[in-house]
Amino acid sequence: MTLLNKNKILLYLLVFSFGLISSFSLPPYNLFYINFISYPSLLWILLLYPKDKIVSFTIGWIFGFGYFISNLYWITNSLTFEDMFKPLIPFALILIPLFLGLFYGFSTLVFSFLNPQKNFLSILTLATTLSIFEYIRSFLFGGFPWNLIAFSFVNYLEFIQILSITGTYAFNSLVILLFLSPIILFFNYKKKIKISVFIFSLFTIFTNYFWGKSNLRQFELTENKDLGFNIKIISPTININRYFQNEDVSKFIIELINVSKPNPLSETLFILPEGILSSIYFEDLKKFKALFSKNFSKKHKIIFGMNINEKQKIYNSLLLVDNDLNILQKYYKNKLVPFGEFLPFENIFSNLGFKKITQGYQSFSADNRRDLISFNNFSFVPLICYEIIYSGQINSSEKSYDFILNISEDGWFGNSIGPYQHFSHSIFRSIEEGKPVIRSSNNGISAFINPKGQVTDKILTTDKGFIEIQSFKKSDKTIFASHGNKIFFYFLSIYISLIFFFKLRGN
Repeated sequence: MTLLNKNKILLYLLVFSFGLISSFSLPPYNLFYINFISYPSLLWILLLYPKDKIVSFTIGWIFGFGYFISNLYWITNSLTFEDMFKPLIPFALILIPLFLGLFYGFSTLVFSFLNPQKNFLSILTLATTLSIFEYIRSFLFGGFPWNLIAFSFVNYLEFIQILSITGTYAFNSLVILLFLSPIILFFNYKKKIKISVFIFSLFTIFTNYFWGKSNLRQFELTENKDLGFNIKIISPTININRYFQNEDVSKFIIELINVSKPNPLSETLFILPEGILSSIYFEDLKKFKALFSKNFSKKHKIIFGMNINEKQKIYNSLLLVDNDLNILQKYYKNKLVPFGEFLPFENIFSNLGFKKITQGYQSFSADNRRDLISFNNFSFVPLICYEIIYSGQINSSEKSYDFILNISEDGWFGNSIGPYQHFSHSIFRSIEEGKPVIRSSNNGISAFINPKGQVTDKILTTDKGFIEIQSFKKSDKTIFASHGNKIFFYFLSIYISLIFFFKLRGN
């Protein structure tokens, strides 16, 4: 440790490596156990510099930078489709992780102000500050709650059933506390206390595991509810490069029809991905009405993503139409992707020759309504692309509904880990809300997920085809769905109260 004190470069390289290692706990790797090394190591290094605020901030910042540069490198793939964006790739690769790493830096900076020492209080304090700034990251500047460390457990369904009570942010705080806990073995406590903490931790983990397992077993006994019609989730895998090549739109439509395999005698709701015909507006799609009328029957309804030009504004929309392309219901995307769908400070950047990354020059407009989509006495919460990553912000109407519907275009991720990370949010939302998730993705993972996060069927990123649903299992409304992100603040108040308690008692 003396060497680290003398050589700050070595110190920061070590911290960077711990952040990098932690990123492999996320999908698709899910090596959650490596966080039992990286997080205690982060805390131990912070405790070497209890009074140096600059070093404490830098340690957290570099840890976060290492964490994000490894798991968000795929963002640069979206800059490869047009030559004008390619020079920005090195900047995006470095600057975005550097920015997101700041939230870790501010966490460790606040931690350093609380006079940390080698005791249990330091574990609780760092878990609290990290939890708070991860929550802030999820809302500041529109928010980007991507790759919270809680997603390390997405493959362990028994463990994450607690999401139905806690939600993602409170669960994230518990996970951080869990990952930090092994460091207590190196603190100057009596052996009896260390053993007691170890036993209590194991008891808590196993209690949660067996409760989750019991929850899943009980759900297996639930009867299937017949829909009375078919739902077809379509996964076409149309190469996103083709959107920029002005190919014949009719070829795209015929390809979608061939993948969908419509049966004229079967009442069916077809669900296609986001922006599947993004090279044209819906007004232009009407020119191909005959293709739809010929191949789809009166018993068919279609949901798909489409750009709509309305009153000089462009909306990324989800449409429910009949076989004659009459719009029955529609939803305009609420949460737009900065630089992807709109250009921040557009008046300035457009004069410098920049535009949004997606096709076209004019930025999309955001709507502020999310009405439910209804079909045959069933209702769907419509979510376009990354709108599904926002925990506690799914059903703004607060009306009762049956399904979470997510359509997405994941071709922007390329052949990377991005689609797996995006898909993991669907599993978390299903458990939190206690609702099945219907996910149709082009060049991503399409799936049907039950209310307990179990993937009943899926189509991988490289495959095309459809998933057919005729029945589903319902679940009771969850505690989280009733209270939302207030639960995170309940947990936060407990953590802060404990911190003050230990401070007053001298630990």
